[in-house]
Amino acid sequence: MSISAIDREKSIARVTIIGAFWNFALAVIKFLAGFLGHSGAMIADAVHTLSDLCTDFIVIIFSKAAAKPKDESHDYGHGKYETLATVIIGVALFAVAISLIVDASEKIASVFRDGNSLPRPGLIAFLAAAVSIAVKEGLYQYTARYGKKLKSDAVIANAWHHRSDALSSIGTLIGIGLAYFLGDKWSVADPIAAVVVGALIIKVSFDIITPALGDLLEKSLPKDVEDEISRVILEEHNISDLHNLRTRKIGSSIAIEFHIRMDGDLTVRESHDLTRHIEEDLHKRFGDDTHIIIHVEPI
Repeated sequence: MSISAIDREKSIARVTIIGAFWNFALAVIKFLAGFLGHSGAMIADAVHTLSDLCTDFIVIIFSKAAAKPKDESHDYGHGKYETLATVIIGVALFAVAISLIVDASEKIASVFRDGNSLPRPGLIAFLAAAVSIAVKEGLYQYTARYGKKLKSDAVIANAWHHRSDALSSIGTLIGIGLAYFLGDKWSVADPIAAVVVGALIIKVSFDIITPALGDLLEKSLPKDVEDEISRVILEEHNISDLHNLRTRKIGSSIAIEFHIRMDGDLTVRESHDLTRHIEEDLHKRFGDDTHIIIHVEPI
């Protein structure tokens, strides 16, 4: 049984608000640990967590807009607001990664080019990184599970934002650990770890943005999905020659358009009944909110 748009939007909001609470708490902890522990990597990690908090609000706002029913100016509903939110989250991740890399690179350059020394981070920064890894990986698992259940690309993208923060904290933990336990000469490991983490986050951002842009630009559904659509349609034995199949994604739902041929001697009612059966089969397989347009041609 498919979940209603209102219930789906409420579920997305609930999952995202839980993530926002933990993001706010972690951001405060990380900023304090970064300043008290003299760790630039931890402060950068705190900024990353703040960006997570911002994307939480984006998901809530855009999922609410996506849940609106179709109206006079949106015949196919508002589902692509959710896809747009996914792109924004991916771009935000990319921007955070670039900021991390630029800031860390400047610190690395100041050590090797100018001979400057970096402050040795404190134990509090190391402990904060360890806590962040555990909390953010837990949030990733929780958010990703609900994102898949609700078929929400924006929620899944937000889950990856949580995991990117966990990856950031792993790099931070390694960098701070080397600098803290091995002495001042290893303090440069702190910004080096930030650069590695930034590169990982850039990859995640492209993995999020690429399919979302495809959906916004009306990219067809994957071949295996189109093959499944064709199989469902051709199970109706009174039709032949399925052609001009067109598919696309609209938020969490899909749109299917195709031409079929039927016996030209069938009455309008008989043709209508056959196409209705096809629509029912497609709705059972792909969801009640699937948009279906069928063009019938006589043999």
